[in-house]
Amino acid sequence: MSRRRGAVQVKFGKFIGLILFVGLLYLLWQIRQVLLLVFAAVVFATVINKPVQWLQKLGINRGLAVALSLFTITCILLGAVWFVVPALVERLPQYTFFSEQGINKLQTWYQQIKGILPGDALADTPLSELLPQVTQFSPNWIGRVMAVFTSSLDFFLNALLVLVTIIMLLANPQSYRRIFILAFPKFYRARANKITTECESALTGWVSGILFNMTVVTLFSGIGLAILGVPLPTVNAVIAGLLTFVPNIGPFLSVIPPALMALAIKPWLALAVVLLYVAIQQLEGNVLTPLVMKKQVSLLPAITLMAQVISAVFFGFLGLFLALPLVVVLQVWAKELLVKDILDRWRAPKREIRPLAINPQEHKLRHPG
Repeated sequence: MSRRRGAVQVKFGKFIGLILFVGLLYLLWQIRQVLLLVFAAVVFATVINKPVQWLQKLGINRGLAVALSLFTITCILLGAVWFVVPALVERLPQYTFFSEQGINKLQTWYQQIKGILPGDALADTPLSELLPQVTQFSPNWIGRVMAVFTSSLDFFLNALLVLVTIIMLLANPQSYRRIFILAFPKFYRARANKITTECESALTGWVSGILFNMTVVTLFSGIGLAILGVPLPTVNAVIAGLLTFVPNIGPFLSVIPPALMALAIKPWLALAVVLLYVAIQQLEGNVLTPLVMKKQVSLLPAITLMAQVISAVFFGFLGLFLALPLVVVLQVWAKELLVKDILDRWRAPKREIRPLAINPQEHKLRHPG
């Protein structure tokens, strides 16, 4: 009876544990956006901690080093945004079809093509229905979109949360690191501390490589667009450099503004812009990235793309933005914890050696006594 009661208690305990585990997963899913913001703060704090340590070596105390690092990075980001956004809002409609002059040019091309083709070949095509709708676009549509984006309260609250968390993490990073290490069993804490250090090195190395690639892409894009005669070559080059931070998807988005501007000038020029960006991305992907990342974490393109798609589906734009650093960290933990500490040490169970069954009659013949 007592054994039966004990078995029932064990089953009940496992059932309660399963319920708590499912409830924990549900809770984590509900706060997934907050967890992503915290992870973003950890990534930025890890990267910013390197220049902070460098300033400390120069004799500057940590508080002032943190303030100088954050101020410098904030000025660079705000300067880039201030340089790019007003130029796009004011001049992109002027240099594309989203202006009265551009729409008139588009209508002129439509009439020329219509006159070349025999009969009324474009009468029932989607182009004949799309063109009147384009003429109804307002030249200030980009300004309204940016106004809606910049007036989003959630965006500023999230940015403020990340900034405050970064400051707290940089103020005393070792305390938060110790708390994280305590989450592991005692026998594994030294190993977890070593893996965490490797994650920091991988993140800083990856960011250093990305910054180098962004600089090269910006220079090559600016020179190429200036040679082709595309309007706003510097602005478009900065956009291409910034979007290099988001591989696969970023380069596709960066080619849209200069291609639209080139298309409004000459159709063949848009093709030249696309070919220019393809050549630059081939240089960045096949030459620069292997050269810079050979001593850091190497990310396979297929895994990178799938991680971005999955993160974007489940977590939206923030997941897309953090897909690469998340893959970097997960790859280090998978390599060290899953592969080295579990799979590489997995030993096949030893086969139990059983004595051979001997026929009783044969046993009597061998041992008559």
